[in-house]
Amino acid sequence: MKFLQQLINGLQVGSIYALIALGYTMVYGVLQLINFAHGDIIMVGAYTAMVAMTMLGIPFWAATLAAIAVCAALGVTIDRIAYKPLRAMPRINSLITAIGVSLLLQNAAQLIFSPNPQTFPSELKGAPISIGGLDIGFITVVIIFVAVLLMLLLQAFVHKTRMGKAMRAVSEDMGAAQLMGINLSTTISLTFAIGSALAAIGAVLYCSAYSRIAPTMGALPGLKAFIAAVLGGIGVLPGAMLGGFIMGIAESLTKGFISSQLADAVVFGILIVVLLVKPSGILGRRAHEKV
Repeated sequence: MKFLQQLINGLQVGSIYALIALGYTMVYGVLQLINFAHGDIIMVGAYTAMVAMTMLGIPFWAATLAAIAVCAALGVTIDRIAYKPLRAMPRINSLITAIGVSLLLQNAAQLIFSPNPQTFPSELKGAPISIGGLDIGFITVVIIFVAVLLMLLLQAFVHKTRMGKAMRAVSEDMGAAQLMGINLSTTISLTFAIGSALAAIGAVLYCSAYSRIAPTMGALPGLKAFIAAVLGGIGVLPGAMLGGFIMGIAESLTKGFISSQLADAVVFGILIVVLLVKPSGILGRRAHEKV
């Protein structure tokens, strides 16, 4: 019974990692850019929802929509200001810029809200579901359901819609996509907007489960979500979901049966083993690059 409880806990936290990892993998799939500022967009989404509920007095669902809108706009703005001018430069320039943007967002949040942690006023409350003596929290069910639903909707969007097909074309060959009449600027902006919106949803769910907000709150979940994306195969949407679940379950089982202090070490160890066996990730495909 304890094993099943830890497994469900792992699916809960893994679903949050998966939502955040979807943003990483979308941006990387289109631009081959690791957006290390993505974790701090989570923090912006959390503070936006908190301010909307506590200061403006709007309901939880409206605060969530506000967080989605703010994060989507922030993602597009970051791309236009920080990343777009560097597209023709070596990728290391964009990577260093992403780290700089991350530090900028963290320090700006500390100036505005102070470095002290604050409590998130969650309204996602309900009676737990009992199945054969196993209690599954209401928030756990919501998080897992929302994560799986959004992954399926995103997968359908990428493969069935015109803009989704444009994203896939840009990810395959940016030059050829442009020659075929695809608007690169619009496609890339939409990619950042969707990825950042998913981060906002992940932020609201994360804070609803753990009720704590701080300017640096996005750093560790963002890093673990990036590892989840690499583990599953970065650039592959189902891979991000699979990697998030594996990360969450491994972390939860380690905390429950071995030691909470070794949880991160075990997670990183799994990543190392997978990359040694299959460097492209579990669902990733080996890429051949001309030199």
